[in-house]
Amino acid sequence: MKIVRVALDVPLPRLFDYTLGEACSAPPGVRVVVPFGTRRLVGLVVENPDTTDIDPAKIKPVERVLEDAPTLPGDWLALMRFLSSYYQRPLGETVMTSLPPRLRSLKPLPREDRVFWRAAVRPPESPPLKPGRKRDLLERIASRDVVAEDLLLPEEPKERTATRTALRALAAAEWIEPGSDPGGVRFVAGHPLTPPQEAVLGTIAAALGRFSPFLLHGVTGSGKTEIYLHLIAEVLHQGRQALVLVPEIGLTPQLEARFRSAFPEAVISLLHSGLDETTRTSGWLRAARGEAGIVLGTRLSVLTPLPRLALMIVDEEHDSSFKQHEGLRYSGRDAAVFRARQAGVPIVLGTATPSLETYANTLAGRYTLVELPDRASPGARMPLVRTVDLRKEPEVHGFTPSLIAALEARLARGEQSLVFINRRGYAPVLTCTACGWAAGCTRCTARLVMHSTDRRLRCHHCGLEEPIPRACPQCGNVDLHAQGRGTQRVEETLAQRFPKARLVRIDRDTARRKSLASTLESIRDGGADILIGTQMIAKGHDFPGLTLVGVLNADSALVSTDYRAGERLFATLMQVAGRAGRRGQQGEVIVQTQYPGHPLYLALARHDYAGFARSQLAEREAAGFPPSVFEAALRAESAKLADALKFLKEASELVEAPEGVTLYDPVPHVITRRANMERAQLLVQSRSRPAMQGFLQAWNEALFEHAPGNVRWHLDVDPIDFD
Repeated sequence: MKIVRVALDVPLPRLFDYTLGEACSAPPGVRVVVPFGTRRLVGLVVENPDTTDIDPAKIKPVERVLEDAPTLPGDWLALMRFLSSYYQRPLGETVMTSLPPRLRSLKPLPREDRVFWRAAVRPPESPPLKPGRKRDLLERIASRDVVAEDLLLPEEPKERTATRTALRALAAAEWIEPGSDPGGVRFVAGHPLTPPQEAVLGTIAAALGRFSPFLLHGVTGSGKTEIYLHLIAEVLHQGRQALVLVPEIGLTPQLEARFRSAFPEAVISLLHSGLDETTRTSGWLRAARGEAGIVLGTRLSVLTPLPRLALMIVDEEHDSSFKQHEGLRYSGRDAAVFRARQAGVPIVLGTATPSLETYANTLAGRYTLVELPDRASPGARMPLVRTVDLRKEPEVHGFTPSLIAALEARLARGEQSLVFINRRGYAPVLTCTACGWAAGCTRCTARLVMHSTDRRLRCHHCGLEEPIPRACPQCGNVDLHAQGRGTQRVEETLAQRFPKARLVRIDRDTARRKSLASTLESIRDGGADILIGTQMIAKGHDFPGLTLVGVLNADSALVSTDYRAGERLFATLMQVAGRAGRRGQQGEVIVQTQYPGHPLYLALARHDYAGFARSQLAEREAAGFPPSVFEAALRAESAKLADALKFLKEASELVEAPEGVTLYDPVPHVITRRANMERAQLLVQSRSRPAMQGFLQAWNEALFEHAPGNVRWHLDVDPIDFD
């Protein structure tokens, strides 16, 4: 009796055994359809055990072996096992949620593109194949560099099926591997490299073929993307693949355009959650078959099997969007570093503001630092950064006279300006001037944000919406006051002050209603005078005519209880400042603040990332925060806060923490109630990653065994948010 051990996307920390017909074959990495209770599920074979502990009479048979997608290779399964173990999630959930939704469903896959095969670069250490169909196919494939599968298939239907089966078996045994269409890999360079770019490129290119992590620290506008393109060109000429990760969907259209312009003949796969199911599946299949030479996507693309991987790039590596916040709570950046080590390829972590974790790895010698300290465009200089002291120059409707004068000067010269405020909506609070009532979310411990365009109050945490009341629901007063300001109110103020200026607001609300890519293109073509935006506009965008950036309401992060708030504020301000003066004109950045002497603003004015980072690392070390320690959080939510806290208290006593691992007392979240669920958490810290991982593994097993039914819980390893 053949047994296959199958991973299923169910909330249980175990695999499931099924029987397989003697005439069938299902090696690890093959998808199968199996019965599970009253349902039929798609699962993935991860083992072919010789024996099972389950009564053979109770083992159900596999219904069908799916052969419409490439067999997932051993290195991909090893990556899944690592992620499952490190982030403390069941292997079944890890494996299945790493696949595109279409491959997890019973729906047929999109029509198969042309498949190409080539002999494996490193054939398996196993006895030679016996004479027969498989050896004949292997010899035909080995006689050429790459051969299309359809050229290997005979006319007769049964023989075609048998040949396809033999090819899949050869691939599963690693005698052959997917090849790419031997089309052109022509590279069209954007511009000649500067001497610093040449030096950086030479250093990284020399590491192709071995694992070597690089921190590419380049100021905004220094030409990091051009370095990426030249490295990818070298990889494509070798017939290999490159994976490029970006933090947000909004950045992919711009990079895609750059890549398609630079590589007009290359196969490029886009992978992100915003794609429709068919497009995403087709892109994944092209990548998994080795047909796509370039794979560009958000964090989920790091989970794609790539048979010819030779280079990994993580752009804006500091960005918090690389961290997944549900299910498998992995870091796309950290998973990429592990995968590069696993594949023996270099990885480039590019940014103008490295995360403190990455910078600490560089200082410790684990990563190699390569730098681009100057802007690449001829005559382009770093912007001048100055603060406006709100204690001496009060703001009127959010703007100081200095910032208004600077905006007027740009309008007079026909230059563009950006007003940055990291808060969307019209106002964060709607209050009653008579009784003090404030509009709050009934499902969260948070205020409702006023949105003026459609006259709605919205919760930015759970999505609850209400119409703006005509009068106070508590006392009946009709004099309701909007406190504070968001992007909509800033836009209204600027429209009143500059009625002839062309204003464009870019935030999550406007991005829903119109094509962000077309809006950005219009701005680059000079179709706007003043931009109003949130962090969506702060990074990765190049606006040639923009010379002024005004920053509103930055001080709130300086008094945050989150120890990462200062790091995030500095990164955001450095990024948004980098939008100004990227061509010949001198850029200027004006920050309105009540704390002009704060070390963060002083470092920003000097463009001194290294000094700021070293001071932050010293503070973190003294306070006992990452990266000097490792953290995990056990989080629980329930209809009653007392139940969540009780579970966490009992959980802390399930497994004794070893020496060097500290468990802190359970506490409610800052936003305690979200979507009608009360939330609490328990923090775990250790200076030893092995000690932390050993404890978490034992603890996770105990939690699955003892968790009550009235509490939802999860472990978050290397958490980055504590709201």
